[in-house]
Amino acid sequence: MKLAAVGLTLITGLGATAVTVAAQEKATKAVRRPGVTGDWVGTWGVYTPPAAGAEGEAPKKSPYPQMRLDCKVAETKDGKWQATFEGECGRPYKYTIQMLGRGAGDVVMFQGTADLGEKDGGVYDWIGRATDKEFVGFYTSEKYTGTFRLARPAPAVAAPTK
Repeated sequence: MKLAAVGLTLITGLGATAVTVAAQEKATKAVRRPGVTGDWVGTWGVYTPPAAGAEGEAPKKSPYPQMRLDCKVAETKDGKWQATFEGECGRPYKYTIQMLGRGAGDVVMFQGTADLGEKDGGVYDWIGRATDKEFVGFYTSEKYTGTFRLARPAPAVAAPTK
């Protein structure tokens, strides 16, 4: 009887340890998020889907070229982030917007709404997804719909010394 009690205590203790270790591993994984803060570079462009009824036709080349986009992301608090986007749209621009972000596995999912003013298309809604290496998104406003794709900038190459 004593042997059975010792065996049950040992098994119960090992089971509790396994549950505790599993809970600690799960908590550690939940805390890990990709490093999305810092500098990003890439392009943005207007999306021009085929006209209604034109399904099956080859997509037409967009009349709008892809434009350079630089971004700097900072985490503020409570799932909030701040992004400063800078680039060209026929003239230079720079906007700092607030975003909501939530971890989902190995990515951060972002969403936001920003009023860029009447001359830049008004109010935009957008969603994005960032890993530690890539930040992609989709935006829409009353006048425009488009996408952006960003990556980490290439490391600066040091000038050769003589």
